[in-house]
Amino acid sequence: MAAMKQCEAERLRARHREWLETLGILDRPWLILGSAPGPTLPAEAVAGSARIDINNAGRTAAALGLGRAGLTIRAHRKSWEEHPALDSNGLLWVSNYPTLWMRWQLSRQKRAHIDHLRSWHRDERDRIVEFVVGEPMQGVGSYGKATNGIAAACYGLFVGIPRIVLAGISAGMPGHSYDNLDRPRRQVEEDIFVLERIGRRRELMTTEATLAVAVGMTPWTPRRTSDVPVATT
Repeated sequence: MAAMKQCEAERLRARHREWLETLGILDRPWLILGSAPGPTLPAEAVAGSARIDINNAGRTAAALGLGRAGLTIRAHRKSWEEHPALDSNGLLWVSNYPTLWMRWQLSRQKRAHIDHLRSWHRDERDRIVEFVVGEPMQGVGSYGKATNGIAAACYGLFVGIPRIVLAGISAGMPGHSYDNLDRPRRQVEEDIFVLERIGRRRELMTTEATLAVAVGMTPWTPRRTSDVPVATT
């Protein structure tokens, strides 16, 4: 996989920023919600943020009464049976199929409510991660690529989101918040590799204390008054 050049990154960034602006979430803080068991969701972290659900984490959000997602980043292979009533303003669907074909696929999901759809090629996702990390991931772990939750954090950094909070993201805890199957977590080594390199970025923090300790990431704290932009007239 060829490394992304700066000129290519700028063109790609502009296209994604335009789409995110359509969703109304480009200039808002992001709360990225993964599916690790027992996500830590302080009310203040949720309030005022655009929630970015990863794969089927929207099922947990629905059970908690958190309302509609601003964006869902979802792998194409994920089963719709786990979360058939997906409700999200935008869907960034990780797939090598074109958006037109994905629209047809989505039309078959009668309980899903999606306003804006975009296909996200796997290679593009992985190249964005490597561009943000600044290092190739070939040979890291068993897969050589990060999970969608960590890719979402890199994506947010790539497009210039001002504040990104990770919740429901684990450094290896098995299982998912929306079922009791206790399935093992994959790509742990890859995710840690990425987080150890981006975890100290000032825009990025986590509500999960164990994750903060494991990878040296900044723990989430409530925003100070001085952090809040002052509206001008």
